[in-house]
Amino acid sequence: MNYTVKILLLLLSASILNTAAAQNAREIVRKADEKARGNSSQAQMTITTVRPKWTRSMKLKVWTKGTDYALLLLQAPAKDKGVAYLKRKNEVWNWLPTLERTIKLPPSMMGESWMGTDFTNDDLVKEASVIDDYTHTLTGSELLDGRDCHKIQMIPKPEAAIVWGKVLVWIDKKDFLQLRAEFYDEDGQLVNTMISSEVKTMGGRLLPTKLDMFPADKKGHQTTIIYESIEFDKPISDQFFTTANLTKVK
Repeated sequence: MNYTVKILLLLLSASILNTAAAQNAREIVRKADEKARGNSSQAQMTITTVRPKWTRSMKLKVWTKGTDYALLLLQAPAKDKGVAYLKRKNEVWNWLPTLERTIKLPPSMMGESWMGTDFTNDDLVKEASVIDDYTHTLTGSELLDGRDCHKIQMIPKPEAAIVWGKVLVWIDKKDFLQLRAEFYDEDGQLVNTMISSEVKTMGGRLLPTKLDMFPADKKGHQTTIIYESIEFDKPISDQFFTTANLTKVK
């Protein structure tokens, strides 16, 4: 076998390995996302935002169906009761009962703070797809809380409307639990870190039931999501996720 053929075979082999690794990383992210989401879900949660001089808690109910539909309804505090958000395919809507108005949110607002928390609008309604809108690369393995995790780098695709320059995620190899995520801006600076913990069986699945978001440059700032209950795979009609129902859902 001559030298040129050997080089071509090595290059081809490296290309095949890189493609397989990328597919493997994407598949790991897909499995973790599907485990947390299910075909559909109905969840009750509390979100607590901590600031150096105050703390605020909100209660909300969340319905999801696949990756196309999500509806969030605030139940407390009283001043926010009835505020709702709807994701329907590529559109996101916000119902404000005090103004009796439904507002369509532009893609530029997906990176903005959701209700004054450290989570973004996109974190809560998930307009961006962690599977389709990123290129995934396995970068290694790390232990987190005694669990052996894949470390995966996610780079937004050029056509995706995503504010992050990159996202790093740590996904448990055994149970496909996402235990950590780091969000970086386009200059490579760390912006937010999300830590998932209190793993327990809920809705028949092993899941982290506590999510803590920590801004990198804001000391004393933190937002915590606690899942109080969740049910998976109960039938929900597509018609539940409409702007008409957004103003009526209880």
